[in-house]
Amino acid sequence: MRHIRVGDLMTDEVVSVVSVTSFKEVAKLLAQHDISGLPVLDDEDRVVGVVSESDLLSRQATGHPVTGDAPDAATRTSSGAEFTAAEVMSTPAVTVHAQETAPEAARLMTRSGVERLPVVDDEDRLVGIVTRRDLLRLFLRSDAEIRRRLVEDVLEDTMGLGPSAVTTHVVDGVVTLEGRLENRSQISVLTRLAEQIDGVVAVVSHVTAHTDGPVPDSPPCAAHGPSAEP
Repeated sequence: MRHIRVGDLMTDEVVSVVSVTSFKEVAKLLAQHDISGLPVLDDEDRVVGVVSESDLLSRQATGHPVTGDAPDAATRTSSGAEFTAAEVMSTPAVTVHAQETAPEAARLMTRSGVERLPVVDDEDRLVGIVTRRDLLRLFLRSDAEIRRRLVEDVLEDTMGLGPSAVTTHVVDGVVTLEGRLENRSQISVLTRLAEQIDGVVAVVSHVTAHTDGPVPDSPPCAAHGPSAEP
């Protein structure tokens, strides 16, 4: 089955800062670009952390506490010097690779409790950023496109069934399946695969089976490239 990849959804023009960027400049960039966070890079464009609005507010609310990364923080605060991005960022940064699937990125966001993921290459250099809003675009996929994926990717390519083996209806992302298959075990396989299609909200199955037996061997799946269709 084909899933939309992070690289298909990410923004490749990323607002970022370096470790020595001042607290005030970070706040200015967040407001200017109407974003809630941005990655912090080292001299080789590797992501070393992320600064969010909550990081800045937390630092302000706690009165610029001294951190292990900033042994001279108290001295600089009293003298009016500004903190840097390195001293307020969250680290290590939670990142993702462009070839990972959108569902994998969504699960990573949920587990980590973050709203954005810097996208990095194999050497951890920044190549883009993907946000929760980007991932929500998956649910804007048309019903016709979801049905086409279901027929071509699931029924034909994966399960080796004809397009008329099961009647499929898709309304507002809800898939309804009707028909009769040879084996009962095929029903759970079909339902599970349908649920994994990008953009599917729910699956309702009215499929029945003639017998209860093993799922027949599926033919090899054709090689597909990542889809960029929303």
